[in-house]
Amino acid sequence: MTHNKISAPPHIAITTGEPAGIGVEVSLRAALQWHQAGHTDDAPLLFISDISVLRQTAADMGLTMFFTENPAPSSSPLDAPTFRVCHVPLHQPVQAGVLNVANAPYVLQLLDEAIAGIQRGDYAAMVTAPVQKSIINESPNVHEKFMGHTEYLAAQTNTKQVVMMLAGGGLRVALATTHLPLAEVPAAITAGSLRTTIEVILKDLTHKFGIAKPRLLVTGLNPHAGEGGHMGREEIDVIVPVLASFVQAGYDVRGPYPADTLFQPRYLNDADAVLAMYHDQGLPVLKYASFGHGINITLGLPIIRTSVDHGTALDLAGQYVADAGSMFAAIQAAHDMMISQKNSTKM
Repeated sequence: MTHNKISAPPHIAITTGEPAGIGVEVSLRAALQWHQAGHTDDAPLLFISDISVLRQTAADMGLTMFFTENPAPSSSPLDAPTFRVCHVPLHQPVQAGVLNVANAPYVLQLLDEAIAGIQRGDYAAMVTAPVQKSIINESPNVHEKFMGHTEYLAAQTNTKQVVMMLAGGGLRVALATTHLPLAEVPAAITAGSLRTTIEVILKDLTHKFGIAKPRLLVTGLNPHAGEGGHMGREEIDVIVPVLASFVQAGYDVRGPYPADTLFQPRYLNDADAVLAMYHDQGLPVLKYASFGHGINITLGLPIIRTSVDHGTALDLAGQYVADAGSMFAAIQAAHDMMISQKNSTKM
C-alpha cells in the first residue's frame, strides 16, 4: 500500500466496498459525474481500491478515466479525468456477482485506510460503497463480528455512541437503534442511550449541517405512541421524560409522535430531522421517497462519513446498469458537510 502525502485541498476518499458487487461501478460513474460538475479543485476525489480493478472496470464500462498512485499530473496521457488511488491489492481475483471469502479482509482494509487517512489529514471525508456483511463474517481472518459500517467505524475510532441517519427526498431520519432484532429494541431504548443519541444528532446537525437551531421530531416506540400507556409504557417511562429535559434546556425537540401519522408535511415542513426508535419504523418511508438517491450518514464520529443507501446488488454486478445516483448524492453530502464543519470551526 502506497502513502504519498496529499496536497491541499484534502480529498474525499471513496472506498469501493465489496469487489464482487456494484460498488466499483457506481463509484466510477459518480466520480466521473463529480469531475464533470467541476469539483476537481475544491473537493477532489480519491479511490481506496485495487487500482487494477478500477482500470479494468472503467475499460469494461467504456469510461475514459486515468488512475494514478502518484500525485496527479496536470494532464493525463489519455487526456482524461485523472483520479488519485490509494492502492490496496485484492487478495484473490474477483468475479462479478460471486462472493469470495478470501477478499473479506480486503474490504475492511479499505475502511481502515480511509480512517487512517482522515486521521493523518490526507482525506477530509470518506464515502463508502456497499459491503456484504455475510461474507465478512464468514472469513476466518475476521475475528470480530461485523455488524455493518456504522458499528465498525465506531469501534475503529473509539466512538462510544454513533447514530445512523438516512437522508433523501427532503427527509432526514435518524435511528435510536440500528441493526437489532425487533424483540431486543425496547430494552435497548434507555433514558441514557436516548439522551446521548439526541445529543449526537443536535450536535452534528449544528456543526456538520450548519443548522444553528435544529428542530427534531421524535417518534414513539409503540402504536399510537403508547396511547397513554394502554399499548406500552416506554413513552411514559423513558421517552417523554428525556424529551422534556431537552425542552427545558432550550432545545426544539418534540414528541413522541405516532410513527404512522408523523411522516406528513404538516409536521415535516417544520423539522430538520426525525428520530425513529428502530430501523424499520423510519426507513421505509424515507426509502420510498428517495430510493436510489438517498444516503446513509454516520453521526457522532470524529470524521465525516457518508454512504449509499443500497446494498451490493450482486445480481446486477457485471451488467453495468446500476444507478449511481445514491453514490453521487453521498459525495455531495460529504462535500457539504466538510464546508459546514469548516465554517463551524471558524465561529
